[in-house]
Amino acid sequence: MQKLKALVAVRRCRLQSFRSLSHHRGFSAQPNYAQHHDDDTLQNLVLVEGRANSRAAILNRPSSLNALDNAMAARLKRLYESWEENPDIGFVLMKGSGRAFCSGADAVSLYHLLNEGNVDECKMFFETLYKFVYLQGTYLKPHVAVLDGITMGAGAGISLPGMFRLVTNRTVFSHPEAQMGFHPDAGASFYLSRLPGYLGEYLALTGDKLNGVEMIACRLATHYTLNERLSWIEERLSKLITDDPSAIETSLAQYGDIVYPEKRSILSRIDAIDSCFSHDTVEEIIDALEKEASVSNDEWCKTALKKLREASPLSLKVTLQSIREGRFESLDRCLVREYRISLTGISRQVSNDFSEGVRARLVDKDFAPKWDPPSLKDVSKDMVDCHFSPLPEVVESELELPMALREPYM
Repeated sequence: MQKLKALVAVRRCRLQSFRSLSHHRGFSAQPNYAQHHDDDTLQNLVLVEGRANSRAAILNRPSSLNALDNAMAARLKRLYESWEENPDIGFVLMKGSGRAFCSGADAVSLYHLLNEGNVDECKMFFETLYKFVYLQGTYLKPHVAVLDGITMGAGAGISLPGMFRLVTNRTVFSHPEAQMGFHPDAGASFYLSRLPGYLGEYLALTGDKLNGVEMIACRLATHYTLNERLSWIEERLSKLITDDPSAIETSLAQYGDIVYPEKRSILSRIDAIDSCFSHDTVEEIIDALEKEASVSNDEWCKTALKKLREASPLSLKVTLQSIREGRFESLDRCLVREYRISLTGISRQVSNDFSEGVRARLVDKDFAPKWDPPSLKDVSKDMVDCHFSPLPEVVESELELPMALREPYM
């Protein structure tokens, strides 16, 4: 019965799922942000600091770990577009308030929007977010992202494509989307697929964390400093009157540190990671990990297996294929593909795993998601392929990016 249900869902997904996305569309082509935030609140979500020759965008939802919602993504995009056109601004900086830089998309808000039937606003969020990521990756002015604290999911996506990525002893980077029934998005399939060996597959499938030193080692970050020195760096940057990347580089390096990963770092296991995560399927990866665990009795193998078994089986397969395709694609093509995957995920026609994952981890917090399909063997090729197929033009358009006008920095 389970397989029959899945087959029927896949057969109708390409058309019916995207009809549901357009079903709730109103007359306006823009989301109604005012229903959630008044003008003063909207500005407070992303604060602006004016400096001698630069601007700073400050993500300001500390109680939500600066999670991104529709209004924040749209405000960031508008600010960055205006700053890029302003000849009096030489470079731009982004940072977060509190103990996080950005914990990613506000998954709980998306969960409630889906339950209310407001799929169109969810779609608009992903469209606005991915367009901002592309703007960041093609920005014409130097950009400094201060990744001090939690940097998860889309929080990495809005910062890593920029020119300079400053991390600290408080930085924690991760992509836990597969454990929540989703996929690493906002450009993740681009930068994770370019990490050494098969580290990207490992991070995407297990949701394991990296600290600031490890981000430097695998080149996700460009500079490292202690949190206590951030005020010195920001003060120096605020006085710069330049659009020269080398001048910004000098300022960042002045208070920076040369650091090396600890022996217990996950990077010290890169050979084992490559051996296990280089396989073509999730099933083969799990088999390789089980063999490695039986031989080495290493705790990291057991932890990795536990994380894989906690994740959505469908998300694991979609994520692996997305990372593998990303290795051979430009940033814009990765974002277009991720947009297809995200819209398929929120359509609920193939699976309700995204909502179920958010419910289990962030809403009810019972940590007992009921994945559908429940196991890897129940995930068909058609279910996975459905996430990567072009969107039906009759009901939904592809993500449109200004690819002919803007060339990515990365």
